[in-house]
Amino acid sequence: HVQLVESGGGSVQAGGSLRLSCAASGNTASRKLMGWFRQAPGKEREGVAAINTWYGNTYIYDSVRGRFTISRDNAKNAMYLQMNSLKPEDTAMYYCAAAPRITSWAPLYPSEFQYWGQGTQVTVS
Repeated sequence: HVQLVESGGGSVQAGGSLRLSCAASGNTASRKLMGWFRQAPGKEREGVAAINTWYGNTYIYDSVRGRFTISRDNAKNAMYLQMNSLKPEDTAMYYCAAAPRITSWAPLYPSEFQYWGQGTQVTVS
């Protein structure tokens, strides 16, 4: 069983930064793959970034590459999304997700992630 708790969302001006955190607990094998998804009103949920928490390899969505960085601290059972140079189009509910394995990194499919956090709102004005 895996539990995910997100924090770090909020409202910022364009050009600002936020760091989202995801605290994880439960079976480590079940959360080997972790990722961030976002969903804006009226739009489908889209993958933002993912990381293999055991090996450290990552994927970053094209539209945020160069601005966002995904990382993890296994000692703290935490995953992070550093968001810089934020744009209004980044406004969305951001979700932490986990899975024992995934078949696709590009694109990321929400259906491949079994465990989800409650979401944290990011608003960029």
